[in-house]
Amino acid sequence: MPYPMIQTCPTCNHTLHATRLECSNCHTTIENHFEFSNFSTLNEEQLHFIEVFLLSRGNIKEVEKELGISYPTVRGKLNDIIAQLGHKKQEKAEAQNKSQVVTMFENGEINIDEAIELLKKKRGDEE
Repeated sequence: MPYPMIQTCPTCNHTLHATRLECSNCHTTIENHFEFSNFSTLNEEQLHFIEVFLLSRGNIKEVEKELGISYPTVRGKLNDIIAQLGHKKQEKAEAQNKSQVVTMFENGEINIDEAIELLKKKRGDEE
């Protein structure tokens, strides 16, 4: 039975690295220092979220329906994953203009109340 890949040493909590790979069919063994993908740092819940996000083609409304969570929760989870992968978080109002909010509404990514909230916030930023 395969075990999930662990990233940190259970004794000293430092980062682990892989040194050996083995083929389960022919038993060929390769030894070296292998790097983990950034995605290997994500937990099962985060990986499931990414799978749902990709299968819904990035449509946040579909992610909401599939996972039974709200728009702000979807955005929060997405921001957390982006940060976990080593990138800066992007807040929903950041770098959005009025036409982007309208496009998000037209695509069903946000509802009317969320669009109004974003437009009000954007108007407040411009004053």
